[in-house]
Amino acid sequence: MLVLFILLALLTGCNENRATYVSISTDKAVEMMETESDYIILDVRTVDEYNSGHIKGAINYPNENINDAVLDILTDKDQLIFVYCRSGNRSKAASQKLANMGYTNIVEIGGINSWPFDLEY
Repeated sequence: MLVLFILLALLTGCNENRATYVSISTDKAVEMMETESDYIILDVRTVDEYNSGHIKGAINYPNENINDAVLDILTDKDQLIFVYCRSGNRSKAASQKLANMGYTNIVEIGGINSWPFDLEY
């Protein structure tokens, strides 16, 4: 019983220190984009998906290319970064990777499928 208690305490302690991000709706993201000025919109889909239409001003860095190395396009780890993909799965994975790398202001906004505005090509 004591061993189980110690393992549980250790696992709980590890989870408390896990870097995190915030997930919000596209509507809330639009509101934030209207009031914030220094942010990046990060499209983590493939290059072909990005070229088929993306949020205006978004930069592309595919999720599968995000690793433990410092990202050359994301030099300020405290800058507000909105992350999206097609449906929300890759944006969650990419957001967690970025948070684990020390980025502190990650906002995951789901998928472009629910983006209410025109796209840029």
